[in-house]
Amino acid sequence: MPLDGLTLGFVIHSLDKELAGARIDKVTQPENDALVLLCRAGSKNLKLLLCADPSQARLHITDESYLNPASPPMFCMLMRKRLSGGRIISVTQMGNDRAAIIEIEALDELGEKKRLRLVLEIMGRCSNLICIDESDKIIDCLRHVTGDMNRVREVLPGLKYQCPPPQDKLSFAEADASALLGKLESQSGRLDKAILSAIQGISPIAARELSMRVTGMENAQTADLDLSVASKKLAALLEGIFSRNPPQLLSGPAGEPLDVFPFQYISYDVASQHPEATISEALDHFYRRRDKMSRIRQKSQSLSHILKNNLERCRKKLQLQEEALMGAARMDEYKLKGELLTANLSKFKRGDKEVTVENYYDDMKPLPIQLDIKQTPNQNAQRYYKLYQKARSAKETAREQKDKTVRELNFLEEAALDLENCEDESDLMEVRQELVKGGYVKEQSKKNTTRQLPQSKPYSFVSSDGISISVGKNSLQNDRLTISAKSDETWLHAKNMPGSHVIVHTEDDFPESTLKEAALLAAWYSKGQNSENVPVDFTKRRHIKKPGGAPAGFVIYTHQKTLYITARRSDIDAIKAKE
Repeated sequence: MPLDGLTLGFVIHSLDKELAGARIDKVTQPENDALVLLCRAGSKNLKLLLCADPSQARLHITDESYLNPASPPMFCMLMRKRLSGGRIISVTQMGNDRAAIIEIEALDELGEKKRLRLVLEIMGRCSNLICIDESDKIIDCLRHVTGDMNRVREVLPGLKYQCPPPQDKLSFAEADASALLGKLESQSGRLDKAILSAIQGISPIAARELSMRVTGMENAQTADLDLSVASKKLAALLEGIFSRNPPQLLSGPAGEPLDVFPFQYISYDVASQHPEATISEALDHFYRRRDKMSRIRQKSQSLSHILKNNLERCRKKLQLQEEALMGAARMDEYKLKGELLTANLSKFKRGDKEVTVENYYDDMKPLPIQLDIKQTPNQNAQRYYKLYQKARSAKETAREQKDKTVRELNFLEEAALDLENCEDESDLMEVRQELVKGGYVKEQSKKNTTRQLPQSKPYSFVSSDGISISVGKNSLQNDRLTISAKSDETWLHAKNMPGSHVIVHTEDDFPESTLKEAALLAAWYSKGQNSENVPVDFTKRRHIKKPGGAPAGFVIYTHQKTLYITARRSDIDAIKAKE
């Protein structure tokens, strides 16, 4: 996690400078665990995000545009009433702990100035955002914590606010050379673990960095060091720690953000660290995709469950229908036996278990036929005719039902793939719309919906030759992407399987390398993602047609050629890196 006490300290120092005296113009609550304060600081409008999500609690200035619910939650309404028009006095940190305090001066109902505090506690599952009045009484909080939930510390409106239990560690202000020496001498083993036990708000990653800067080694042992010298170096390092800059965004091989450092960490590859203008920008970039995907996963769980159940139902139904078709294959046998019994009624009687007759359809070869001992010869013949009629009807019905089930299964598999591709709420809403049309999901009540969502957008890539490539994320996007493509642009799709429509945005001839990259994307964003030699068809857009009444994403095409592609994640990461 990037937001340890050390990183939070850098955020606090930055926000205290940026927001001192800022006016709070608007308060919104886009998620149950997040509050956004729209502030006017000098000539700038700033959005301060305070998030108490257990897995990614944080605060920083953000450029992200959040969608708000149609009806604001009660906590949001209360915060609007108490904070709107107020001014931020200061932003401070609770020691070096992962707790931020925003002091605000605002007018109460009588028009008198009152001081309030917003306390964001970043403590994993216990993360919370708490509003406190001048007398340290809790006005309200995002998560109400009762005595049954925590016997040590209740957090409820009306109760006096209690700080989180202190740790037996040094804050940066207390961490002089002598205090550090006393702490380090009581520890054995690696220096970074000793630092972790001695200093408040330090994460294991930060502790290794401090060890590296003090000794030149990440795994230095306390027994091999002059702890007096090490304590002095560490104290000097901590004294000027907040003057270090700029903040760094640690990136992976494909450019994906992996972590945020408040300054360059020499314990990590310097080439994979990229400077950001402010710590807020670094955190905003880091959390943007991670936060979206986490919330999309949460909101798509119900759809995923519905799709899983319906896919299982369809696959079982298809298996039964295929078994019925296999059983119906005996209908010619039943008809033959009925005819042969009718022609040989005099050769057997009630009570016979079997009769052998000459099969005049097969060179008069003898054919044994099983009989029902309780039935007359004529009834036995009629029994085989009835089995024939039943098998013939079953075959016709099963074939029709199988075709219907296959179409439904293709629709559900396409929807499941679309759900995996969702990156924001617009994508998710379009998948939901298709499932509502199919009758799998009920229409959402208008009371529970957010404001009108913007139309979702496809993936955008740039080939190694500098040519733009678009990839649809869902069936509706596939329709829009293909319909809007120019006549001589190239269209690609994984053959005979659910997948994305891919458009290469050029009407001119283009290199083979771009075609291969587009085919890699078509194979990757399809049901054949992890398969070898996925067939990918490609043709010009002018050869694509959408039949009337066809479901979203369904097209027919001609003049196609086929490539066989094996797509690996490393191939897709390499294409993404070209952006």
